[in-house]
Amino acid sequence: MKAIILVGGEGTRMRPLTLHTPKPLLPIANIPFIERQIKWLARHGIDDVTLSLGYLPDAFEEYFHENPIEGIRIDYAVESKPLGTAGAVKYAAKECTEDFVVCNGDVLTDLNITELVAFHDSRSSMATLALTYVEDPSAFGVVPTREDGEVIAFVEKPPRESAPSHWINAGIYVLSPDFLELIPDDINVSIERETFPLVLRQGSMYALESDAYWLDIGTPQQYLLAHSDYLKDPMRFGRDDKFREVIPGLLSDGEVSLGANVRIESLSIAGGGSIIGDDCVLSAATLGQRCVLENNVILSDSVLMAGVKVGSRSQLTSSIVGEASDIGSDVELNDHTLIGAHEKIAPSTQLRGERIGSVV
Repeated sequence: MKAIILVGGEGTRMRPLTLHTPKPLLPIANIPFIERQIKWLARHGIDDVTLSLGYLPDAFEEYFHENPIEGIRIDYAVESKPLGTAGAVKYAAKECTEDFVVCNGDVLTDLNITELVAFHDSRSSMATLALTYVEDPSAFGVVPTREDGEVIAFVEKPPRESAPSHWINAGIYVLSPDFLELIPDDINVSIERETFPLVLRQGSMYALESDAYWLDIGTPQQYLLAHSDYLKDPMRFGRDDKFREVIPGLLSDGEVSLGANVRIESLSIAGGGSIIGDDCVLSAATLGQRCVLENNVILSDSVLMAGVKVGSRSQLTSSIVGEASDIGSDVELNDHTLIGAHEKIAPSTQLRGERIGSVV
């Protein structure tokens, strides 16, 4: 079965980390998110994936040329101009003659695609949506349904107190080829605001409620939460990962050099080739490949990408550091501070909720 993944956005909410790396190629527990997403789809019988691209498309092609996924055909549909979510789907689907799956490229989930496809088939639906429950639906598209799952309406970002439902569009769909005929060629069209309401007026469509894990990873807070959730249950998303426990509470996919009195307060990850100095403390921290922590570094709920160096006595809390950056000694980073790739932070710097990069 075929899947289209919409990964054309610029990831502006994650800048400066996305200035030179598309958001779906940012790692979750040291593996690019898009790779995790494709492997999730593969577990449900997807063997043909088209990436709908706009921003930095070459980065995807380069990555999968060097890191192919066994049993999965990956091709690329690169937009010359923004086509919106519906236009992107039509452009990527080309001459698709069978039902296919569509996913947003920033949703981490373990939703049962097999069940969604079977539900779609049982209803002879032109379009079937996955729904996820949220406490506050005011920032989302709410989808009220009848008891059999037939969609009644689409309500965009309703006030919490008057929302008709707490079940929102999860950004995962099964579509029939007939659906594509409702999308105009070569213009910017929103699938959520334009095409779905059109389908509702001209026919029937269905939605399936799911209590599966679901998280939009598009903000620094949510990106860090994805790592935190992974570390609470690595097997949920990482059943194919090759981590082993090098010392109690520290996972790695390679050799790690550990100094004296390293303390792991909650499950953490250190990529292969990393060096952790004396008296360091890690709590729900993720280090990429070949990171270096000098002595007395404290990392809590933070992510370091490959090749980051952190100077002695520095403390990082709820922060993200891009690859190959150099954090000086006695530095404090807090409150969702983001440091771009290849940056140098001077010793004794204190940053709280700031973004440091060449262009933000």
